[in-house]
Amino acid sequence: MEHQKKTGLQNALIAGLCATLCCALWGSASPTIKTGYALFAINTADTPAILLFAGLRFFFAGLLAILIGSALNRKPLIPAKSSLPNIGKLALVQTVLQYIFFYTGVANSTGVKSSIVQSASPFIVILVACFLFRNERFTVVKFAGCVLGLIGMVIVNLDGSTLDLNMTFLGEGCVLISNFWYAVSSSLIKSYSKTENPVTLSGYQFMLGGAVMALLGFVLGGRLAQVTWAGVGVLFYLAVLSAVAYSLWGMLLKVNPVSRIAVYGFMTPIFGVLFSALMLGEVEQAFNLQTLSALVLVCIGIFVVNKLSSKWENRSAAKSNQTA
Repeated sequence: MEHQKKTGLQNALIAGLCATLCCALWGSASPTIKTGYALFAINTADTPAILLFAGLRFFFAGLLAILIGSALNRKPLIPAKSSLPNIGKLALVQTVLQYIFFYTGVANSTGVKSSIVQSASPFIVILVACFLFRNERFTVVKFAGCVLGLIGMVIVNLDGSTLDLNMTFLGEGCVLISNFWYAVSSSLIKSYSKTENPVTLSGYQFMLGGAVMALLGFVLGGRLAQVTWAGVGVLFYLAVLSAVAYSLWGMLLKVNPVSRIAVYGFMTPIFGVLFSALMLGEVEQAFNLQTLSALVLVCIGIFVVNKLSSKWENRSAAKSNQTA
């Protein structure tokens, strides 16, 4: 059974659909989070309250991931004692460090610049996997595919606003650091999932990381000014999307090269634009030449990394064998 599941997620079409689903879920998070802020009466400048809200979201996401995973496996998902240090590292890197730097950076940067810097995340994931963890080879083809995706992200985020080259550490610098920690967590998940169920890793690291963030936000004075059933519903949806998306993403990373999955991350901002526009009733902003051009570039980038990259590596390997 495990072999069949693994083979299925290695299939290019299935892997692509699953990765796209993850990106669609993450893309829906941004407008949903803004809705949650309004329902819980959270000021976007109130970082402690935001940390409390995010911490609750991730704690319940972890709990849901464990419950769903246990039901699917027909037995409780309990990590081995040897996996506890790895879960602690993931909680620190993937949840605590990534999101503390992310929220700090977004609060001190313009929307356009923070979105563009955040969009570089898939590129950084591939660089970290290739050069820091050495999980795979970095090739010209992978670089070209990432550049295409990055150009698409710049296009979708340039809405006529003035874009200067000024950067600050607390603004764009923190967003960039957030991207780095996300990249590190992706490689760690691939490494740790060799001996542990990725759903177990995601679930428990979310619970631990979420608890730390919620406690930190509360200690710093963060509070949820009002609690309504609508707000609870939004929080529940955010928890579900995190539980499903991160668990599925971890399963994909376990059986596929990091670069082939990471490049789909360029789809997340596009889904974010589409969901934001549709939820606000501004359909014209979503379905325009700018967004469609970005989508085309991202799709080409995905094709280059997933198809041409493998052919390039096979050809290089064949030449090496002939030389040997």
